[in-house]
Amino acid sequence: MKHLGCKWAVILFAIQLKASVATEIDTVLNDIAVQTFYTNVMTAEPAMPADLTHSYISCPVGENRLKGDYKTAQQVDYHGNHWQRNIASDWHYFTAPKSLGRVLAIDFAKTSTGLGFRYLANQGTYDELYEPWSSSKIQAFSAAVSTMREFGVGANSRAGEVHLADLITSVHSYEPFGKANGDSNAIATYFLNLVGRDNMTALFHDKWLKLNNQSIRFRGAYGAKIYSPSDSIWFDLDSHKKSKAPELTQSSDDPGYQSYRCKDCGLTGNKPMTTLSQAEWLKRLASHERVVQTRMPNLTSKDVEVLFYGTGHSDPRYQVGGMLQGISRMLLDAVAKNITDAPVSNSKIILDKATKGQWRIWQKIGWGPSETRGTGENVVLAHVCLPEYQGGREFTISAQTSYPGNEELSVHYAGLKMQVLLDQAVKQLLNPSLH
Repeated sequence: MKHLGCKWAVILFAIQLKASVATEIDTVLNDIAVQTFYTNVMTAEPAMPADLTHSYISCPVGENRLKGDYKTAQQVDYHGNHWQRNIASDWHYFTAPKSLGRVLAIDFAKTSTGLGFRYLANQGTYDELYEPWSSSKIQAFSAAVSTMREFGVGANSRAGEVHLADLITSVHSYEPFGKANGDSNAIATYFLNLVGRDNMTALFHDKWLKLNNQSIRFRGAYGAKIYSPSDSIWFDLDSHKKSKAPELTQSSDDPGYQSYRCKDCGLTGNKPMTTLSQAEWLKRLASHERVVQTRMPNLTSKDVEVLFYGTGHSDPRYQVGGMLQGISRMLLDAVAKNITDAPVSNSKIILDKATKGQWRIWQKIGWGPSETRGTGENVVLAHVCLPEYQGGREFTISAQTSYPGNEELSVHYAGLKMQVLLDQAVKQLLNPSLH
């Protein structure tokens, strides 16, 4: 990230103080500065940790820092229909107002009986519906692999001539990667069509997450265009098994498909989610090796590794792919700002120093202008691992912001709000004494 100087500090301060009053923000901000943020931060290529020697997902997290505040899977019983009643939670932990946005973090810590979690949100927003935009694409991919595992093939496969690791990396980078063409929306729609909307929605409910909010569903698409492999066969590079993957000519051929403004869809569209639903999905993937009770059906550790690291990809330009190639440095900068008290001009250097180069930020962003809601919107879904720092910190975070106006510039302003929201939330999360 380029250092933007005092003017940038004024801009963020104005957002922080007046985020709920768009007309007042506009007196301080100017469009050029917002577009600079969009270019240098929102859409920036991700920074990479100095040490990528090991493709670990099980983060070396430290001991419980706040005794009694974390509960293990055994204590919660995630198989029960009302597990949300049993978790360690504080739905008003973060002081950021709802007018700034919605944020939820699932904090990890070791306990005497295993890996524990606590759920933290702001102003009870954890169960409010919103449009997840492209942040939901990790759900489509992992569900597609779960489906194909039933036929003996997994994520370390080729779909036709293209490695799935290339496809999922291209989904995150929005650029060609290996033999993947960079059409993130078309690729994600291909995965979603393979699963089917009824099965996709069921994973949020009886088939896996068992969320209480029955309005959460996944019945849309990411556009009319659908990625089409050279053939429909998936070839597993580990087992050498082959299986034909379901394909649709158009998404509406799926019996479970709903149009964006369907009769029962409302303003949140045909794939409404919540910060809890998105964070819980990713948290379970991140803890796959450590928490047997909440593993996604059929999924293996290798499948999760392909999603997180792009293991098995074919692009010689890059050491890793997958979620590590997720664009944007908003969360990277938020973490760096809260590790040091000094001005931040290079977030990567700060994180490398604090973690001996071992940090990981696996993320998927999503954003766009909404005509139905008259807003520009921004969503971040990520899992963060900070070995060495404070004895080892790990958390999953999901956040959503919006800004009035259904044009692209409003999306950029929503991104500025996201930066402030992440700055505040990460500060409180990494410094519990400030709560």
